[in-house]
Amino acid sequence: MEPASATVDPGSTASVRLRVRNTGDIVDEYRFEPVGDLAPWTTVEPLTLRLYPGTTGTVELTFAPPRTPDATAGPHPYAVRIIPTEHPDAVTVPEGNLTVTPFTEVRAELVPPTVKGRFRGRPRLAVDNLGNTEVTASLSGSDTGDKLSYDLRSGNVQIEPGRAAFVKATLRPRQITWFGSKQEQPYALAVKRSGTEPMDVDGMFVQRGILPGWLATTFGLLCVLTIAFVVIWLSYRPQVKSVAREKPVEAGAIAPVKPSPPIVDPPPKPDGEEDEGSGKSGDGDADGGEEKEEPSAATAVAVAEAAGTAAPRRRRSSGSRPRPRPCASSPNAARAATSATAPTSRATAGRTRCATGPRPGPSARRGRYGP
Repeated sequence: MEPASATVDPGSTASVRLRVRNTGDIVDEYRFEPVGDLAPWTTVEPLTLRLYPGTTGTVELTFAPPRTPDATAGPHPYAVRIIPTEHPDAVTVPEGNLTVTPFTEVRAELVPPTVKGRFRGRPRLAVDNLGNTEVTASLSGSDTGDKLSYDLRSGNVQIEPGRAAFVKATLRPRQITWFGSKQEQPYALAVKRSGTEPMDVDGMFVQRGILPGWLATTFGLLCVLTIAFVVIWLSYRPQVKSVAREKPVEAGAIAPVKPSPPIVDPPPKPDGEEDEGSGKSGDGDADGGEEKEEPSAATAVAVAEAAGTAAPRRRRSSGSRPRPRPCASSPNAARAATSATAPTSRATAGRTRCATGPRPGPSARRGRYGP
């Protein structure tokens, strides 16, 4: 091998020469096969070589590691298997050493790039290590005007080659928007590595208002209308006057109408008292020798009414039918009372009846004048 050790950068190539000598006594053909971890990146030119006895040939090995995490940094052994066609058992495997230089490549992105919220936003930062060596980085956040606060879990990460790390971030606005439309606040999360410039990942935080804008407008209009209504009411309030307070004299001058007293007839006298009075008067007449006067029509009516009233009372107490209603207030009785001076006979007085009441019974008629 010339040289025995080589160095190569990922993404570039490195070449090594391999000399082969035919020590046999016949012409032989040799085939070359790379082996080891670097075999996928190794090419041999030419793949076969025909040599005469005692002659030497040269084969060139080219190494081209890709610029990916698969080409890990550090020394890597390699080998080439040489197989002679005439003597397949006499296989030779020369070895060498190839050193792959390290490189770093970091890629970061926000998932999602735009977050929305009223009190907080929760994006995730994905950091990919595309290099061939381990990466240690620190994370931080910043924005214009320092309007957001950042909570990163965690602030330092270690990422193996070909791996990714997801860091949870919490964004909180320092001022809460109560009313109004949404506000957009750009921010950036920085990935810092030693010896390199910080890499900023830009994002957008959309802060929503707690109450929608139309609600604030409606509330403002209602307040204005309420204030205007109160002012108009206080300015043009109707004057309410009480008539009872301003005109007490007129209210007291109107006296209530009193109902007229009812007409009550005097109760009739019982038959016993009338008989006693008649006896006394008879005795007086006998003693005095005076002549007995003829009863008038009014007296006859009064006597008939008294007799008709007393008789039903006695019948009611004995369980008979109720007494008839007297008709002292009937037009015929009043007319007969006013004409007290008009003489009438016993038969005429007996036939006088009430306009609305029943005719007195025979017992009532017999009570005053006898059978």
